Amino acid sequence: MDATEASEVSSQILDEIGSAVIADRGFFETVLLGVVAKGHVLLEDVPGTGKTLTARSVATALGLSFSRIQFTPDLLPADITGTHIFNEESRSLEFTEGPVFANVLLADEINRAPPKTQSALLEAMEEGQVTVDGDTYELPEPFFVIATQNPVDMEGTFELPEAQVDRFLAKTSLGYPDGEGEVELLRRRAGRTTQSPTVEPVLDAESVKELRSVPETVTVDDDLLQYMADLVRATRDDYRVDVGVSPRGTQRLFEATRAMATIAGREYVAPDDIKRVAQPVLAHRLVLTPDARVEQVDKGTVIQSVLDEVPVPTV
Repeated sequence: MDATEASEVSSQILDEIGSAVIADRGFFETVLLGVVAKGHVLLEDVPGTGKTLTARSVATALGLSFSRIQFTPDLLPADITGTHIFNEESRSLEFTEGPVFANVLLADEINRAPPKTQSALLEAMEEGQVTVDGDTYELPEPFFVIATQNPVDMEGTFELPEAQVDRFLAKTSLGYPDGEGEVELLRRRAGRTTQSPTVEPVLDAESVKELRSVPETVTVDDDLLQYMADLVRATRDDYRVDVGVSPRGTQRLFEATRAMATIAGREYVAPDDIKRVAQPVLAHRLVLTPDARVEQVDKGTVIQSVLDEVPVPTV
């Protein structure tokens, strides 16, 4: 699969997801960005906007297996990864896979589980494997996590550890549909007999693997590498930021820009690709100073300031 074919397939996937979920196409692109760049996506929005439907639609459109974990305060790590159960017939312990063993995993309301349980996903997200009682088990390939959290109802929630947040390639939200979108939502509901819409598969697991390999062929000019490094370093020097973007974030920015170029059907990265992905890829990695938090400074505003200040190279 080359860049042109990858772009055509990506467009078909976006159209298919858009047939089920009412949202801005840019939102769908950000979610697909996580798939193509071999990353994971965090969705933060109020209930009822379509986060769960988006995850299901992505899995179906990609032709991948889907699993959902509803995070609760009493959820244990073994409820995610699986556990060993004694088999009376064979008189031995056998491993029973947990819901993490799926291609697309929806970690619903991830911030409702304690940090110990949240951390059970760290190894899975970073290395594509889980370790239970000293034994390591490979997860299905491809493996993609879509996690959701509700920013309004914070009672009984646990803030995501910085190490966990840093594992997500991008963070985005759907937002409310506009007036026309709300009417279209009702029109679609009137045209079917089921509550939830359905989508059709566009790819299968092997095709998804091919799609995810295309960004590796995308070239990035040295000037753009320097531009990405300058953007990241500028976040560390901003007076409103206590902890700037990590080196892992720098690499994720690089991977996301190549994935964006792939979705656009180009074999090279353009400055606009970097600007397009900077907000969703970098903003959630910032740790603001206490003063900035008191003043309710938006992390996106910090990234926009950095984009405005750092000179864009001429390619």
